[in-house]
Amino acid sequence: MQDNVMNAFTEQAKTMFGPVSKFNGLMVEGLEKMTEFQLDAVKSYSEIVLGQIKKASEIKDVDTLRTFSTSQAEVAGSINKKIIEDAKALTDMATDFKGKVESIMEEGRNTASAAATPKAATKKAS
Repeated sequence: MQDNVMNAFTEQAKTMFGPVSKFNGLMVEGLEKMTEFQLDAVKSYSEIVLGQIKKASEIKDVDTLRTFSTSQAEVAGSINKKIIEDAKALTDMATDFKGKVESIMEEGRNTASAAATPKAATKKAS
């Protein structure tokens, strides 16, 4: 009798904590992706800034100043393009995360519903 109770308790615990465990795993995965994304972004933007500082330090006369100034529009365009790409990547990550969370929630609802159904049928039969 006690074995049946313990087995039932173990199964209910697995059923109840399964979605929580999946959600925790998803959170860790999302945190890893976000951290990697942010580190890549910081590196990339830092490289752009350092490149501009180096170019600015090479200004020696009016001609190099003119060349530097005209290249700024090109740099601004590449930064704008990078910002748009990064925003799209963030949106894609958020959409993917949302879909996975919804899937886990749906699985949890289905599991809870299935677990509750036999109990209700047993109570009605009593």
